[in-house]
Amino acid sequence: MSPSQTNSVSKAATNDNQASSLARIPEYISLTKWEDTGFEWQGEVNPKSFERLAASLTDEHQQANLPLHTHLYRRNNVLHLSFEIKGEVWLTCQRCLQPVATALTDDYDIALLDDESQASSMDEEQDYLLLEEIVDNQTPERLLPLKKLIEDELLLKMPLAPKHDDCEMSVEQFGEIPEEEEGENPFAALSALKGKL
Repeated sequence: MSPSQTNSVSKAATNDNQASSLARIPEYISLTKWEDTGFEWQGEVNPKSFERLAASLTDEHQQANLPLHTHLYRRNNVLHLSFEIKGEVWLTCQRCLQPVATALTDDYDIALLDDESQASSMDEEQDYLLLEEIVDNQTPERLLPLKKLIEDELLLKMPLAPKHDDCEMSVEQFGEIPEEEEGENPFAALSALKGKL
């Protein structure tokens, strides 16, 4: 193989790797298949691919893809879903109505409990969910809604009313404010009546 062919093959491989890194995040993970061996997914996600999150994003600023690394693993006989996300999304400032960046960078870890009795062994700061409340048992496989769980955590991190640290209230005026006419005081007639009574 000539050097130019080698370069074209390596470029093709690089393009394949970039395509896979931009691959769509799995909607579900089969616990039947992965809960004992573990599962990892790494790539970049477009924030607009999360339907509920997309509703909060501004269209007035480019949204960058977010690097995401997710890991399903077992520790002390408890199943955990952890993920690390880096980057920010752009929302609308509730004061000036301009785009404002909101950081989502964080390490998230959720314990997935078989039943409530396992909760007593959890650290107080450990987030946990009961599998029976989130797993889809309608199919032969027990399906964990990976994408939905990640989106839930991102929505919890979002501010209810995003604002810049310092900006001014946006005030829009529609039409002209009528000026008061100088002339008769509407209370002058009352004042005249008061003297007569």
